[in-house]
Amino acid sequence: MLNADIEVTGLRGVRAPLVFVDAVPGLGFQDAVELTAPDGRVCAGRVLSVTERAAIVELFGATDGLRLADARIRFEGRPFRIGVGRELLGRTLDGLGRPRDGLPPPLAVDYRPIAGAAINPCRRDYPREFLETGVSAIDLLTTVVLGQKLPVFTEAGLPHDTLVRQIVSQAHAPSVASFAVVFAALGLPRATALEYQDAFRSTGVFDRLVAFMNYADDPPAERLIAPRCALTVAEYLAFDCDMHVLVIPHDVTNYGESLREVAAARGEVPSRKGYPGYLYSDLASLFERAGRIRGRTGSITQIPIVTMPSGDITHPIPDLTGYVTEGQIVLDRTLDRRGIYPPIAVLPSLSRLMNDGIGAGRTREDHPAVARQIYAAYARGMQVRSLESIIGTEELSDAERRALSFSDAFERRFLAQPATELRGIATTLTLAWRLLSTLPPSDLSRIPAAMAARYREARP
Repeated sequence: MLNADIEVTGLRGVRAPLVFVDAVPGLGFQDAVELTAPDGRVCAGRVLSVTERAAIVELFGATDGLRLADARIRFEGRPFRIGVGRELLGRTLDGLGRPRDGLPPPLAVDYRPIAGAAINPCRRDYPREFLETGVSAIDLLTTVVLGQKLPVFTEAGLPHDTLVRQIVSQAHAPSVASFAVVFAALGLPRATALEYQDAFRSTGVFDRLVAFMNYADDPPAERLIAPRCALTVAEYLAFDCDMHVLVIPHDVTNYGESLREVAAARGEVPSRKGYPGYLYSDLASLFERAGRIRGRTGSITQIPIVTMPSGDITHPIPDLTGYVTEGQIVLDRTLDRRGIYPPIAVLPSLSRLMNDGIGAGRTREDHPAVARQIYAAYARGMQVRSLESIIGTEELSDAERRALSFSDAFERRFLAQPATELRGIATTLTLAWRLLSTLPPSDLSRIPAAMAARYREARP
């Protein structure tokens, strides 16, 4: 590693966001650099590749009109870092952590490498505490646990932005530790990003939120840095300040597109659909920064937003995201067309950790059984709905009509929820039982008799 800053004048070449320079002794992988153009423009960057003869530098800015002979590049001899501190709460930053709200730079108590520090697997603590979002379909059937990573799979045109704003405004941890949200916009249109900022301020959550805003017209290379800056801040808040932190990267698909663009500029051999072969490990380097550490109060929970191109869940980005994460929440276009919000497709959605972190006391006892019974009854109703489209309603048996009626009522009375409504888990369980109480006892095969007796008074 370099012992001090070294400045070099003249570049060997430029290709998209990449510049090529002669090798510098002691240069390290991902070392921070600063390029100064002849017209005075200053652009940050990092080292992507080093050989004996040359180095490749990725710039987080435009390279148009850059004169190779006169450009100056300074190697800082250390990894790219970001300042961290409690004063980041309530601030809006760009993808590199620079103020985007017109205020002075926040006071930093330390500067941390954005690559983060890998959590020792022996010190990882198993996630067991419930993160309440206030959305019934999530809290009951795809429960999020503190320290979990649970993506939202969506499509263009679906109301995922509304769902994200609702989760940010309502999510909280029932435990005593304080709660914060780190939002990372990755390549969002300016209008959408500004809507997010307005919503955060109007709902009163801005004081416990850090927003990293990378717009669609910002340099694509900056999009690769933004989630790492956000996660570095989240790690400080979680493990230094003992806070439960929810991180929402939006949209991971835009991140993958930027990764493909940079890989193509480097001349790498493409893999599936042109993405680099290391797409899986790169996504894992982001998602695996979620978790809990034994002996620490805080946690990092991730809910990444992943847009499926053309609704294809087998596309490389959602496909590989599913390998790294612990389940998924899937939004459905059919439900959205029927005016149901949030349009969460219950059957393909799941949370693999939900049984280990749902509620407390009687809620913990009742939640699994109620969730299993709701899921089974709704799945039966969906099967009958498919059968009805073939043979017609008149040919259905009484039991099949009852199952079909249940699925319709589930979508209208339980799944559908106003974007401004906060439903606690107790309210959600009461709504679920009111639906189940419309079924005969013989259909409640997953509900213990003692539990059913406690809920009889909720029958409408």
